[in-house]
Amino acid sequence: MNVSLTHLQPIVSLIAGVLILVMPRLLNYIVAVFLIVSGILGLGLIR
Repeated sequence: MNVSLTHLQPIVSLIAGVLILVMPRLLNYIVAVFLIVSGILGLGLIR
């Protein structure tokens, strides 16, 4: 199975959702990291 950028975002979202359910205090950090990474990828700074 090839994991491309298209498949990566839903996988990361699923893992983040599980972590938020287990440890709700991680919500701020998970959202911040997710937004930073998706912004960097969206700008094309990392390929």
